[in-house]
Amino acid sequence: MPGSDSHSACLQFLTAELQRFGGQVFHQEFTEQPVGFSTPVKMTNIIASFAVEKTSRILFCAHWDSRPWADADPDSLNRGKAVPGANDGASGVAILLEIARSISSQAPAYGVDIILFDGEDVGQPGQEDSYARGAQFFARNKNASFHPRFGILLDMVGDTDLQIYQEANSLRHARSVVEKVWQRAADLGLSSFKNSPKYEVNDDHVYLLKVGIPCIDLIDFDYEPWHTIEDTPEKCSAESLQEVGTLLSSLIYD
Repeated sequence: MPGSDSHSACLQFLTAELQRFGGQVFHQEFTEQPVGFSTPVKMTNIIASFAVEKTSRILFCAHWDSRPWADADPDSLNRGKAVPGANDGASGVAILLEIARSISSQAPAYGVDIILFDGEDVGQPGQEDSYARGAQFFARNKNASFHPRFGILLDMVGDTDLQIYQEANSLRHARSVVEKVWQRAADLGLSSFKNSPKYEVNDDHVYLLKVGIPCIDLIDFDYEPWHTIEDTPEKCSAESLQEVGTLLSSLIYD
């Protein structure tokens, strides 16, 4: 969680990995004091650019923070504990690290920017803008010249029964990207992608859409351990991660 020693260690690890794979890495730092924090905490968006010479670019993103409170845990004694975040956060990050690794060994057809947002999960229920702090900060401060062809946000994409339906904000504001992605998933025979809408999620992509970046959300919101202390690695599946990674790889190499 933001402000913890483990958060700082994770920042160093992710930065080193992205650099190791050839990314030009920039830290976008900001300070927030969400409800429940006794003092302001420094948060950091990690921005890594690959194939920087290419002007036609694609954006992939995820959030790398975990929720400080397991407020959805069925045991009230656990609700003050931090969420491990194996699926809610780490699954998307893991896929993007693998995408970075693949780029280091095979140049992509497009330039690729990877953004790992901080502060996505520090909000309070019913207060939408209290979430997605990193995405909001990025959207307010992005370089005016940054105009990716499209963006894809990964959030909760690793559970063992992965079913990714089309998200309503994505359909409303970036329908052509949704159609492109689901057609590619069908062409690749990726059964986790369901060709119908189901959720409306106020996720990081919403704030990118507001500043003109056509970004869609890949999310499986039917995840029982969501915001509990049971969001652990054994609830995730390598096969699920591979399906989503296969899709992203296909987009950057074709």
